[in-house]
Amino acid sequence: MEIRGKCVVPGITKGELIVSFEPISFLGDIDPKTGNIISIKHPLKNHSIADKIFAFPHGKGSTVGSYIMYQLRKNGKAPKAIINQEAEAIIAVGAIISDIPMINGIDINQLPHGARVEINAEKGIIKFL
Repeated sequence: MEIRGKCVVPGITKGELIVSFEPISFLGDIDPKTGNIISIKHPLKNHSIADKIFAFPHGKGSTVGSYIMYQLRKNGKAPKAIINQEAEAIIAVGAIISDIPMINGIDINQLPHGARVEINAEKGIIKFL
């Protein structure tokens, strides 16, 4: 099965999906040293986005979130790719400066948490493995 969206940042990778059905802020919701979701109100608290394909509806919060994404990359804790329902500037800029493949325009409800997928962000394709 394939799902198609639009490329924001090109790249090809494979990995396990971690799906958040709630928007997320990289500033305050994710620890840049560990890649863990640390927001006490988030349903995925204590889950790691490091080396996962991270899907969420859209970002929220401060423009510093882009820099937090860059810190995650520098610390080796960045996601392998990002999938958004609706890309917004903070997340897109963070993915660009951190060289994280990113796809936009995906219905997050179609993505099962824990599934293994292959991302071809240049073509906007998600393949289930």
